[in-house]
Amino acid sequence: MKKYIPSVLCTLYIVTLSFIMASCNMDLYPEDQLSTATYFSSETALREYTNYFYRMLPSPETMYAEEGEHFVAPTPNDMVKGTRDIHCGEAYWSKDQWMNLRKVNYFLANAGQCEDVKALNRYKGVAYFFRAYFYFDMLRHFGAVPWYDEVINADDEAALAKPRDSREIIIRHIITDLDSAYLLLPTAKTTGEVNAYTALALKSRACLFEGTFRKYHAGTTFNGGSDLYNEQLPWDNLLQLAADASLKLMQEGGYRLYTSGPEPYRDLFATIMPRDEEVIWARYYSKDLDIKHNAQGWSVARQTGFTKRHADLYLMTDGTRFTDIPGFDTVTYLNVFTSRDPRMAQTIHAPGYIQMGADKSYAVNMQMTYTGYKYIKYIMESSYNNWGGSVCAMPVFRLAEIYLNYAEAKAELGTLTQTDLDISVNLLRDRVGMAHLDMAATNANPDASLTDANGYGFSSPVLLAHPNKGVLLEIRRERMVETPLEGLHLWDILRWREGHLFTLPRLGLYFPGAGKYDMTGDGKPNILLAPAKQSGGIGVTCLVFDQDITLTGGTHGNMVAYKNMILQWDENKDYLWPLPISDRTMTMGALTQNPGWQDNISF
Repeated sequence: MKKYIPSVLCTLYIVTLSFIMASCNMDLYPEDQLSTATYFSSETALREYTNYFYRMLPSPETMYAEEGEHFVAPTPNDMVKGTRDIHCGEAYWSKDQWMNLRKVNYFLANAGQCEDVKALNRYKGVAYFFRAYFYFDMLRHFGAVPWYDEVINADDEAALAKPRDSREIIIRHIITDLDSAYLLLPTAKTTGEVNAYTALALKSRACLFEGTFRKYHAGTTFNGGSDLYNEQLPWDNLLQLAADASLKLMQEGGYRLYTSGPEPYRDLFATIMPRDEEVIWARYYSKDLDIKHNAQGWSVARQTGFTKRHADLYLMTDGTRFTDIPGFDTVTYLNVFTSRDPRMAQTIHAPGYIQMGADKSYAVNMQMTYTGYKYIKYIMESSYNNWGGSVCAMPVFRLAEIYLNYAEAKAELGTLTQTDLDISVNLLRDRVGMAHLDMAATNANPDASLTDANGYGFSSPVLLAHPNKGVLLEIRRERMVETPLEGLHLWDILRWREGHLFTLPRLGLYFPGAGKYDMTGDGKPNILLAPAKQSGGIGVTCLVFDQDITLTGGTHGNMVAYKNMILQWDENKDYLWPLPISDRTMTMGALTQNPGWQDNISF
């Protein structure tokens, strides 16, 4: 089947400067100098102008470098350390960010000069989508923000000093814009450009986020400080909108899960062209155009890896829980992947792993991981191992997330049925040959390890009191094993009000003590754990305790990342970012600060 190559490939990544400068570079063509009567007169002009909006696509680093209690980087970022300062919100509330919104509003105000109604409607749909996309990102970071749907001039002091609108107003506008985009955009599959189903996908994600945020943060200052808007658009209404948008996409979009080959989950992400059976929208990359990212180098050349918390989530292939096995905490590397959900070995470097294009396996590089659970998601042939050399497509929306959104929304609402699971979560399990999720059996026997207050469990009283707690926990598990390193988990933790999980130790593989270890399964040792440097023989790397490897028991136990580092979380402020001091000052306090953040401004 011929693959679709988007016309906006170069514009998305801002590399073909000659094209951009000739057509849609807003710096060369200041909007106050454009002749709207002529510039917006053709479909070509509408397309070229709206191509600029694709700069809002998420950076790949927000996906493959996603940190938290599931994944560790060489050095944790300030978010997961709990050490953000009052300036941390400036990058998300910058002039460039707000300029993106201005350009969208400018387009909507002037595009009507085009007499080609079909083209006009299509690109207005693009603009509505990106305005919703912009505001959803602002909502997740800051909560209530000012809503602007018209072009603001530099001398419009009243508009520039506008106070924040409520979360209620923002989410309502997001939904309205996405509904408009859905009606105006084409329904053809275009993984490089937004279409009607991209709008439904964002509506599904946004309504799930806001609905669960309101539910789990009810009564807190993060939730607006008032219940008034909840009476207008309650959390359950939002979750119903999420379920409805998800189901509509599932039934009408024509998408299906990618199931080709013996390792379909792994192959879904290790490809230059996105698998358009499943992928709704993606970022494209190109070796020839030197448009690359660093998903592969981040794994190969940096001390990154999944944690034991994440690895323990993968069920046995028969659907039983790994954490129910006696002694699961001391299972070693060669056995920890045995009879597990196939997604585990298609996400994490397991014994016998063979990189694409290679003809033999190799041992995980224990000098390049704090946990031993090295990721292989997004990893292609070794020719892409160079730092900044990755060209695999990065999915922004895919059908699997929509299945999970649908199941979670229905479970939270208390309207989930076994049929709902069979058309969503169980299709994900079918792809990898996993046993189905049974609603009745799971609710009768919830996984205690997922709510263990002394471990890595969820602790929200709202969740613990939920009549569907068992199946809801399993849907969360499914989300965590299906979508790691896709830029979703941080926002899941924030909307579920489980930020305390970021304070827990980042643990990895278990080693019973000093000695040699086979890390490939071929019967030959690859590493030697010892109290001091010594030769382990040909092909054996010596790792010295507390120098090259840190274990919970000193000379035995689980690997530890970030030794002696104190990880913090402030329940009273860390669920939102602070507004910049400069903007608060310029508006004379009309822009109020988010809860818990002290900027020493008197108003």
